[in-house]
Amino acid sequence: MTSDEGRMTSRAGTGTTTNNWGLLGHEWAVDMLRQHILHDSARHAYLFVGPPGVGRRTLALRFAQALTCPAPAAPAIPCGACRTCKQIEAMQYADLTVIQAEKEGGVLKVEQVREVQHSLALKPYQGKYRVALFLRFQEANANAANALLKTLEEAPAHAILILTADTTEQLLPTIVSRCEILRLRPLPVEAVEAALKGRGSGDAQSRLLAHLSGGRPGAAFRMMGDPSALDFRNERLDDLQRLLSATRVEKFAFAEKLTNRKKEAEERFRDTLLIWLSFWRDVLVSASGSSAPLVNVDRAAQVESLAKQLGLAGARRMVETADKAVEQLEKNVNARLLAEVTLLDLPKSL
Repeated sequence: MTSDEGRMTSRAGTGTTTNNWGLLGHEWAVDMLRQHILHDSARHAYLFVGPPGVGRRTLALRFAQALTCPAPAAPAIPCGACRTCKQIEAMQYADLTVIQAEKEGGVLKVEQVREVQHSLALKPYQGKYRVALFLRFQEANANAANALLKTLEEAPAHAILILTADTTEQLLPTIVSRCEILRLRPLPVEAVEAALKGRGSGDAQSRLLAHLSGGRPGAAFRMMGDPSALDFRNERLDDLQRLLSATRVEKFAFAEKLTNRKKEAEERFRDTLLIWLSFWRDVLVSASGSSAPLVNVDRAAQVESLAKQLGLAGARRMVETADKAVEQLEKNVNARLLAEVTLLDLPKSL
C-alpha cells in the first residue's frame, strides 16, 4: 500500500483540508489521513518516509491529535489547544507511546519494541486508540525489526502504529508491505523561504536557510532557532578553505584537533564531513554546468572558483571522497586516521 504526492490526486484545493493541520506543505497527505478518520477507515499501520526534517514526526503527531482530540475545530481537525492536543504535541499523552533510539544515529533495540507490545495490548485510557510512534525506524536492529513484524501481525483493533524512516529500502520488505506508505517530499525552496520570513527571519538568512534545508521545513526551522548550528557550519567551511592551501603538518594538526575528544569526536567529525560533502556537491553542480540551485548560496563565489580549478572529474572525485568518508565513519573506522586520509586527499588550491 503506497501513496505519494505524484500518485495521489489531492483534494486540498477543494477546501477539505481546512487548515492543513498547521503544517507547511504535504496537503495531499493531510487530506488523505483526514479522509481515513472521517470514514472510520484508519489503517492499523502507517509508514511516513522522507528525508529528515521534511515533517514526518510533525505529521504523525498531528494525525494522533486528529484521531484523539475531544473538541475538534472541525471534523478530523484537532483544536491544538486542549489538554489532549498539548500532551500529544509534547509526546506525553497516556495513549501515545514514542519509541526511538537514544540518539540520532543510535540503535533502536528489541526491548523497546517488546515494551510497546505489552502497552498496546491494554485498552486506551482516554481516547479511542492507542498510538505507537516509532521514530527513525531505520535505526532498529534486526531483532527489533522482527519483533515489530510480530506486533504488526497481532496488533489489536484499537492500536495504530506509525513508523518514520528515511526510505523504505532501509526496512524489511515484510514490514513495508504491512503499512500504508506516505512518501513526503521536500517543498519548493521558495515556500520554505517565505515561511521563514513569516516567522521573522531576515531576507538573506531566510534564503540561506531555505537552500541549506533543501526544502525541508523542519530542518530550516531548527537552524533558525539554533544560531550555533550556522556558526559551526561557517567555521567548518572556513576551515576547508584554509586547508586547501595548508601544509601536511597543518592538516595533521587539524585532524588531531577535529578528533581529539573521544565522546564528541565522531559526532563532530561526521557533522564536518556532511558540511564538506554538501559544499563539494555544489562544486560538482557548478562544474557540470547544471542549472540546479546551489545549497551553499552564500559561498557561490568559492564554489564557482573551485569548479573552474578542478573541472568535472576533480569535483566528482571530491564528492566521492567525502561520501566515502561519511560511510566509513559510520562503520566505526578509526576517526583520527580517517580524518588524516581525508585531509591529505584535498586538492591543492591553485
